[in-house]
Amino acid sequence: MSDTYTHGHHESVLRSHRWRTAENSAAYLIPRLRPGTEVLDIGCGPGTITHDFAALVAPGRVLGVDNVDEPLEIARAGAAERGLDNITFANADVHDLPHADDSFDVVHAHQVLQHLADPVAALREMRRVCRPDGVVAARDADYGGMRWFPDNPGLDRWLELYRDVARHNGGHPDGGTHLKAWAQEAGFREVTCTASAWCFATPEERAWWGNLWADRIRRSSFAEQALGHGLTTRAELEELATAWHAWIDAEDGWFAVLNGEITCRP
Repeated sequence: MSDTYTHGHHESVLRSHRWRTAENSAAYLIPRLRPGTEVLDIGCGPGTITHDFAALVAPGRVLGVDNVDEPLEIARAGAAERGLDNITFANADVHDLPHADDSFDVVHAHQVLQHLADPVAALREMRRVCRPDGVVAARDADYGGMRWFPDNPGLDRWLELYRDVARHNGGHPDGGTHLKAWAQEAGFREVTCTASAWCFATPEERAWWGNLWADRIRRSSFAEQALGHGLTTRAELEELATAWHAWIDAEDGWFAVLNGEITCRP
């Protein structure tokens, strides 16, 4: 099955992925990670969350998988730098994992399901490789629930455009709100739901978040897809990048990203 990753793997995208840690992106799962736990991290990207998992479960083994090689090379280098010898990385497709049934204690996916045309099929495959007493966990943003201050028509248009591109690609930009329904459709017998948010408000946080989105709008696969689908123009993309810079400069600027979370028992 072919899926389109709306963000792509431009440097501005990997910049945001490298910021992620188990603490700021998978805190809901940390209580399930004990020494000896075996973990499969799907869509691991550059592996910063995966690295933290490996440190938490050692001597348990952790495998991070993605379907693009470039971020996996970054993940391997990061593991070597941290001296993690209980972690490996491989190219794999969430719809057809090369693992036997009941292989892992924890199967995790962060910001993955929203980009899939059939997230329910992916959850079924995650369930297949999870042990009967294990847990399948997923966390996804809800773009429809993003909030910011001050009001900015350019950011309103950015959000509308992003959701249009994601849907045109077959994805679900409001996936965080659908996780429970998807898990129930996938046949999980016990689904626990939580939610958490990223918040960017300090001058440093605003500069980091706003600049990476301005860069994505100008240069990433998101920009090329928006243009290719006929949903925008180069001139409008430049206007949206300028809107992000205006938000950065607002001393009272604030931005929150709502994320839905599920932990499921097979």
